[in-house]
Amino acid sequence: MWCVRLSDAGRDALRELIRAQPEPGPALTAVLEALDLSRWDDLPEASLPWERVSELAAAQHIDEADVVWDLAAGMPPRSAPPTRRPPGTAARRAA
Repeated sequence: MWCVRLSDAGRDALRELIRAQPEPGPALTAVLEALDLSRWDDLPEASLPWERVSELAAAQHIDEADVVWDLAAGMPPRSAPPTRRPPGTAARRAA
């Protein structure tokens, strides 16, 4: 996936270049649709609780990028810490 930031003039020029193609095909048609839907100035500023991201990453021994991925996938930003049971508890219940 590519991400580019274009000025309005750059976006319009790219749109015209794609429209000038004799047979744009499905990929370029999708690009035209994406250009029509994309406006950087219409997007809200994103913010993340970086302290919490760092805390979760350290607790799980993973990168902060993995925590951001989890948060973007719907993981609740704050959750109760997992409770640890003494070893053998599950085995006794199963018996």
